[in-house]
Amino acid sequence: MEYVVVRTANDGSPTAVVSNGREWAVGADAVRWFERVSWWEAQRRMPKGLGRVDVEVLQVQVRLGRNPQSALTTMVLERDGLGGGWRLRESVVDVA
Repeated sequence: MEYVVVRTANDGSPTAVVSNGREWAVGADAVRWFERVSWWEAQRRMPKGLGRVDVEVLQVQVRLGRNPQSALTTMVLERDGLGGGWRLRESVVDVA
């Protein structure tokens, strides 16, 4: 997964996502939820010191740059539990 930078407003709400050197402006309210980590699918035991059972997920609808005519793209981001940053899980261009 690719690491991205999420820029936020003073209240903590996301305002932009920087991915591959391109800035995407958030065009709608973000949706946040937590998912259970399925560590048992890849390993027999939870990695020592990890202790992470849930992962934070953020879904944002973004537009490339500040162009209001740009098509919305839905990005699903996953919080990196070790570094605290965000990783791009999935990106889908919305088609009207």
